[in-house]
Amino acid sequence: MAGQTRQRPIVAFLYDFDKTLCTTDMQNYAFIPSLGMTPEAFWAEANSFGRKNRIDGILAYMYIMLREAERKNLPFTRADLVEKGRGIELFPGVEDWFGRVNDFGESQGVQVEHYVISSGLREIIEGSSISGAFKEIYASEFYYDETGRPVWPKLAVNFTAKTQFVYRINKGVLDVSDDKTLNDSMPDDSKRVPFTSMIYVGDGLSDVPCMKMMRAYGGQALAVYQEGNRAGVEELLARGRVDFIFPADYREGTALDTTVKNIIRKMAIADSLWEENHQQLRRIREDTLMGQVGLF
Repeated sequence: MAGQTRQRPIVAFLYDFDKTLCTTDMQNYAFIPSLGMTPEAFWAEANSFGRKNRIDGILAYMYIMLREAERKNLPFTRADLVEKGRGIELFPGVEDWFGRVNDFGESQGVQVEHYVISSGLREIIEGSSISGAFKEIYASEFYYDETGRPVWPKLAVNFTAKTQFVYRINKGVLDVSDDKTLNDSMPDDSKRVPFTSMIYVGDGLSDVPCMKMMRAYGGQALAVYQEGNRAGVEELLARGRVDFIFPADYREGTALDTTVKNIIRKMAIADSLWEENHQQLRRIREDTLMGQVGLF
């Protein structure tokens, strides 16, 4: 319609959390020490329990969290877990990353949104200093009864299940209980965030399914690394599973910061060209229709 204001295109950042935005598994900072266990002992127990009982690894670690807290008679409520997120240690530059990227997107005429897709715990992420930066946090989570006690896994996000949430962001169907709308047919040009406007940021093999989606559908896949996992991330690049790799340093002026800004520029230009093309097609259709009307 003539004179109609076009909505700004959206560029969506999708982040893993552990070892992508923070330095280690989020349970390692405060929760596992509260059990009197080392991270190595806890994860060895969770992995062994999962293998022995053929339980999904995410469900296994959630069960061991509950079991060990009960054995040691420790408080375990949603509020306790949120509080344990206060001690998360973020990589350099992460604190102000989101505001800087948002402002840069604004300067390019796009709206930037940030999402978490993590196998960690939503409750702990919500306790972190950056939780307010995300439009949605998709992570494993407990269901709590009226007393605040966790009684059942509400959501378990394993490595392949992560891809479901990419589709949710693509279609704008963010409610995890709404499967019907998610599975409804939708024309590509009606989807809220095209895959070509997505940037996935992860750190390793657990992110490969989402990274493959990005590369298959025209988005961008980035991996960050610490020295301890540099070789594994370099292998992802060598095998074509990721577009770029960077040290986990989000400060302004770093290679990661510079490349992300270039990607946003590219996405903004591509969207502008797409819109120009469709405006031309609309004008041709309108002219054709008017010509047909004139015949009568």
